[in-house]
Amino acid sequence: MSSQPKVASIVLAAGSGTRFGHDMNKVWLPLNGRHIISRSLTNASASFKDARIIVVINPDDEEFARKALESDAMPTSIEIVYGGASRHESEFNALQHLKPSILAGEIDIVLIHDGARPLATPELFAAIADGAAQHGGAIPTIALDPHEMDTARIETVARVQTPQGFTRSVLERAHAASEDATDDAALVEAIGVQVKVIAGEERALKITTKSDLATATAMLLPNTQRQIRVGIGVDAHAFGNDKDKKLSLAGLLWDEVALDGHSDGDVAAHAICDALLSAANLGDLGSNFGVADAKYAGATGSQLLSETLAKIKAAGFVIENVAVQIVGNKPKIAARRSEAIAALSKALSGAKVSVSATSTDGLGFTGEGKGLSAIATALIVSA
Repeated sequence: MSSQPKVASIVLAAGSGTRFGHDMNKVWLPLNGRHIISRSLTNASASFKDARIIVVINPDDEEFARKALESDAMPTSIEIVYGGASRHESEFNALQHLKPSILAGEIDIVLIHDGARPLATPELFAAIADGAAQHGGAIPTIALDPHEMDTARIETVARVQTPQGFTRSVLERAHAASEDATDDAALVEAIGVQVKVIAGEERALKITTKSDLATATAMLLPNTQRQIRVGIGVDAHAFGNDKDKKLSLAGLLWDEVALDGHSDGDVAAHAICDALLSAANLGDLGSNFGVADAKYAGATGSQLLSETLAKIKAAGFVIENVAVQIVGNKPKIAARRSEAIAALSKALSGAKVSVSATSTDGLGFTGEGKGLSAIATALIVSA
């Protein structure tokens, strides 16, 4: 771009603390010495000269909001707008507030950001503004497929984040046309505009639960104050004889003969569980979900992953990422890699997961086609 667009950032903070389990909106809670919302507002403005910054709040929060922003030494130029009963209504109120400036041509790009995503970087805001200027709209995603995708597939293969950015004309048309969609990308798609998908950031997580707040806190700690743990896990199973039972692998069902096992025999999921438990010094798969426990007879890999995640969190850790490599002749993983990543990540509440596969050139029981094995590594950090 030859010149920087004129930007207005709308930061939404009109929700309640219901899902967080608090008696106040989570954005007003402290995060390493500053309110969550203040961090969001700072990052929303850092990449733009003379940007308009609008924070949308619940009218009942105004007195507290002004005191919180003042205590964090936030600029007095931040504009406060009252939100509505829904996200759509809150955004509409902010757009109406900006309308005179939009009509006067004083704003080129409008960015919409969740106030509960305080760690989205200024660089991400700048990339979204640039993408919106070139394509009419841009959104960040954490892709579960390494290849760029169109928006028709976003909901199934990626986690959509904010800020989301749009040219003023596109956003106005979208809001005028519909009130049904839960985010702006869906509204814009409904009027036929192809939204540009841009790589998001793991650190731009939305703080919805106390666990999310712990994760964000850990991200802000100096490395010297964080425990970083690595674990390795291995699992192997032979193919069974039940021709009617499908193979469970990497959280998916496959048209192959199932593996024998007390649970579903998902070697990829089991190896990840082992790696996570090892990293947290919580034993291994057998000591936590052993064959002596009838509760886990036939348990799915996804179920074991979810229970392992609960144990990791209870021990005071959050997952940074996991990687698993499946060893065997079949099935061919590449065609369903993105599905496998999505399934495993979902079982781990959105943790970053990578999946790869290899064979042993005919060596060993996997090379002879008698079964499958998997090797996993996990990186966790103290919360």
